[in-house]
Amino acid sequence: MNRTDRLLAIVLEIQAKKQVRAEDLAATFEVTKRTIYRDLQALSESGVPIVAIPGQGYSLVEGYFLPPLTFNSDEAIMLLLGADFVAQNFDAQYRAAAHSAKHKIVTVLPDKLRQEVEYLQSSIRFVALNGPFIPETLQQLRRAIIQSKTVRFRYHSRPRDGSSSTPSLRDADPYALVHIGSAWLLTAYCHLRKERRNFRIDRMEELVVLDKIFKRPSDFSLQRPSGDERSIVVRALFDPETGRWARENPTYFHVSEEEHPDGLLVTLMINQPGDILNWLLSWGSHVRVLEPDFLREILHNEAKGMIENYAEKQFSK
Repeated sequence: MNRTDRLLAIVLEIQAKKQVRAEDLAATFEVTKRTIYRDLQALSESGVPIVAIPGQGYSLVEGYFLPPLTFNSDEAIMLLLGADFVAQNFDAQYRAAAHSAKHKIVTVLPDKLRQEVEYLQSSIRFVALNGPFIPETLQQLRRAIIQSKTVRFRYHSRPRDGSSSTPSLRDADPYALVHIGSAWLLTAYCHLRKERRNFRIDRMEELVVLDKIFKRPSDFSLQRPSGDERSIVVRALFDPETGRWARENPTYFHVSEEEHPDGLLVTLMINQPGDILNWLLSWGSHVRVLEPDFLREILHNEAKGMIENYAEKQFSK
């Protein structure tokens, strides 16, 4: 990285982190602290309002922003595709913001670059499928997260044995929203279970934001599993012809896979059998669960029930 690029990167780093120490900047850009001091001095002399706070580090004067950035075609198309994704998956307020951001980005692009980006944009598409939930649900949850307010809803949990279930009333402190595949998940502290859980939004009903304020744990992070205590190991063997299709359609609980003399051996980690029961059943006779035994028994009973459903005596014309 040349010095000009490093100077811009230093400003961006300070702007992003609000306050940075010289030793941290030196480690980030792999230079000496003395070099960082010279760079900071050069930035100050060029008019960048850098403030030094003894014992704490460097920050920018509040309200200072860099001039508009320029984008290359790859950067611009990624931003525009990201805006498309937000427009398809978020509530109306963020959808409008995404469309506005797209317009601003396209407006500042040079003509040649704009034509290239528009061509690429017409050649790449996100097809996102949201769950069957009320559109306002995302907006309510987003505001509850921002305002640190507890929410209440009725939740349909998938039963452990695959039988029917009755929705339970839950109070939860919402920490974050996560989009996985075609499903939205709410990571929250469940007052009923007394632990952190992930709730599928399409299983929620009668959502209400309460006036109760909570404080999110300071150590919370989406970089590691939150309240997802997956402790059951499942090993499933797919026949050779079906193995490639299983690779293309993995489940959220997928951990690893390996070639096996009889096909593809897939390892999964789950909370309860209901997490993958439908997924396993969708492969019919092309998959065989090797362990655990109780899951094999559940699948055996489901198969018996299916045979009974399709027995000749059950059909009425």
